[in-house]
Amino acid sequence: MAEALAYYSAPVRLRSRARVFSQRKEFIVTPSPIRLAALTAAALSCLAPVAQATNGMNLEGYGPIALGMGGASFAYDNGMAAMMNNPATLGLMPQGNQIGAVLDYLGPRVSAQAGPATANSGGKTYYMPAIGWVKKDGAFAYGVGMYAQGGMGTEYPADSFMAMGTHEAVRSELGVGRVLLPLAYEVNPQLIVGATVDVVWAGLDMKGAFGPGGPRIDFSDTSRFTGAAKGYGYAGKLGLVYKATPTLNVGLTYHSRTRLSDLNTDDQGATFSGMTGKVTVHDFQWPTTYGIGLAWQATPSLLLAADLKHIGWQASMNNYNLAFTPTGGAEIPLAMAQNWADQNVYAIGAQYRVNERLNVRAGYNYGQNPVPAATLNPLFPAIVEQHYTLGLDCRVGQADGIALALSYAPEASATNGQGIVMTHSQLSGIVSYGHGF
Repeated sequence: MAEALAYYSAPVRLRSRARVFSQRKEFIVTPSPIRLAALTAAALSCLAPVAQATNGMNLEGYGPIALGMGGASFAYDNGMAAMMNNPATLGLMPQGNQIGAVLDYLGPRVSAQAGPATANSGGKTYYMPAIGWVKKDGAFAYGVGMYAQGGMGTEYPADSFMAMGTHEAVRSELGVGRVLLPLAYEVNPQLIVGATVDVVWAGLDMKGAFGPGGPRIDFSDTSRFTGAAKGYGYAGKLGLVYKATPTLNVGLTYHSRTRLSDLNTDDQGATFSGMTGKVTVHDFQWPTTYGIGLAWQATPSLLLAADLKHIGWQASMNNYNLAFTPTGGAEIPLAMAQNWADQNVYAIGAQYRVNERLNVRAGYNYGQNPVPAATLNPLFPAIVEQHYTLGLDCRVGQADGIALALSYAPEASATNGQGIVMTHSQLSGIVSYGHGF
């Protein structure tokens, strides 16, 4: 599921020590920041698009600038996507308003093979919108944004071996989204601190059998933006940027574990083994993440960045605590062991200023597969490890611009404890249009 707000970045310019790496961003024209905030809040209850796994279930990059830089984003001005990356970098933006919108595309290619039988996932195209507003006012920067955090999902045909002889479709769709309220403060010319308060929601659909001849679970809605099982909660982020020299920034950030409610369907929103009732996913949470980043203005035209982040999947994805409660009956536990490992993600990127209107970017992102082979579930194939990225932005007029980024994940494969071979590759992209004033 996923997405990140994006925007246009004008050429990097070396400035005084107090404004190293500040970049001018341009965003989509909107009647007013107040109206934008209201529209964002109104969308909260209905948008949680699914995204295929990249760094586990996280996207490899949030926003077109960060994605073009391999996901590296903790220590330089990457615009409104700082809400998802390091909120302190909002303090590097120039004075004034930035408003923008983006469309994120994900094109996963997933297959499962058991002996001579192959099942190709039909979930090949996902689109995710995002929107937001940020204002820099003196030493403060603040705003509001809506992003997709991430997720994963597959869709196997009814005539594939994944249907376990039921002749019914098999699918999963997990999506997590956020509305974020960021605040950054420039303590002094060398130090900026920031934080966000995040409203988080999650949705899950699932259809499939528990082995050949086994019982089948079904809960799914018809929306591409919500799941039949829903939960809501909150989280937060902290960050800082320290300007070590006029050309070198250091960024630190901490993202808290979410506090989501259990994911629940309606009382008669699911079926299991011929019974109608309710599905609950107990204590599904997005993990703690923390990281450090460096950004070096090597020349007036060349910016280099590198991040290291740690994602605590082990605490959040030890078990998948699914349960079914038949109408008028007692809860039936259907927990599935996951035993994911924590993940270290390495991201590097470069941005080159071609001229006053054009920047180009390239990057690389690596995160070792966190899913043990023994518990790899074909419905949740979070196994890709490498990403190669490209991006650019171009100014259009004096206050408008576009930004683009592409990410390619080459095929990764793994064999689970039942001998099923999973393969997963992916092409992702972001396009944004924005306005600054």
